[in-house]
Amino acid sequence: MSLNKPYLDVPGTIIFDADQSRKGYWLNQFCMSLMKAANRERFKADERAYLDEWAMTEEQKQAVLARDLNWCMRTGGNIYFLAKIGATDGKSFQQMAGSMTGMTETEYREMMIRGGRSVEGNRYLGEDGDAQPDRQPQGKH
Repeated sequence: MSLNKPYLDVPGTIIFDADQSRKGYWLNQFCMSLMKAANRERFKADERAYLDEWAMTEEQKQAVLARDLNWCMRTGGNIYFLAKIGATDGKSFQQMAGSMTGMTETEYREMMIRGGRSVEGNRYLGEDGDAQPDRQPQGKH
């Protein structure tokens, strides 16, 4: 019997629950390896070879190579861990988050300064808010 997960109906949100954690374990372990300078250098020198050292799925490896953080999250990545990829590439968290929402870094920063996205139209799938999947990069997959 599977658990009822009403939170799966939140637009633009991937909840990092136990199922996501299991799915993304090796992807997130790879990301944590980037905390060490030597590993960042090895990764930058030959990304594919470094990724092949990890028991990640091919889809996870392709998502990392594409630097598609929404795709990484769908395959079990957690943004806390995925931020290490952006840092390795010299990107700020705002740049990374902006890329996940279809916004520029400046647009994302301004939205967050204003308090984030409005809940109006974004409480559940099917409403007409700006976080609905059909209005986001992650909804195009």
